[in-house]
Amino acid sequence: MRKFGLIGKSLLHSRSKEYFLQKFTREHLSDCFYENYQLDDLKDIRSLILNEPHLLGLNVTTPYKIEIMKYVDDISPMADSFGAVNCVKISRNGKDIRLTGYNTDAAAFRETLKPLIRKVHNNALILGTGGAARAVCHALKDLNVDYTLVSRNEKSGELTYSALTRQTIVDYNMIINATPVGMFPAEDQCPPMPYKYLTSKHLLYDLVYNPEETMFLKKGIEAGAQVKNGLEMLQLQAEMSWKVWNDSPLPFDPLPQLGEGK
Repeated sequence: MRKFGLIGKSLLHSRSKEYFLQKFTREHLSDCFYENYQLDDLKDIRSLILNEPHLLGLNVTTPYKIEIMKYVDDISPMADSFGAVNCVKISRNGKDIRLTGYNTDAAAFRETLKPLIRKVHNNALILGTGGAARAVCHALKDLNVDYTLVSRNEKSGELTYSALTRQTIVDYNMIINATPVGMFPAEDQCPPMPYKYLTSKHLLYDLVYNPEETMFLKKGIEAGAQVKNGLEMLQLQAEMSWKVWNDSPLPFDPLPQLGEGK
């Protein structure tokens, strides 16, 4: 038996288990299982791994993508460079257990954004400053797209939601929601920004995929903007996670040597 799973504080929104169970059925992987592990405190990860001897890999969702770095033994160079982990490989050798952290979000976001970018999309607003936002920043750097972070709290080099004006929306023609706002079951919510200034030149990308059409995206559609949700990103990062867990070649970030990184 080989087990994999997802950890997070609330997993009601997640389709990771559904995705992997369908994958296992489609590819006739009868010895593989995937479970959701809701953890109210990330400290519980230690007992989870000890109590699940067949567990070989974990996906990590909000709000633990940054905090998880304290619990891994090794970190891949890319994940370490921007400080966020969404994939953990569990290596077992008798009683010796080592955790290695990776980030598959950044590459998945980059690859799903590439086909959408036009010349006008040269400046992005990133809503949020958590682990998902860090992955987005890394991907935008790879694509040579300038960006500014938007936070609830004032911080040097960042904007606050209350500071977003008509001119801000005009100046930034790509807006990326890297927060969980609008995610199931709070589907009637959206990040607070002046949507009335959106135009058909804008590209709105919401990392949320449940619901598939968030309030954030609906407001973009009403303005004639180009929109995309995070479902394809979920699927691509899941496949990259599978490669990590099975020591398969990755399209990014070579496997680290044990002891490297942290």
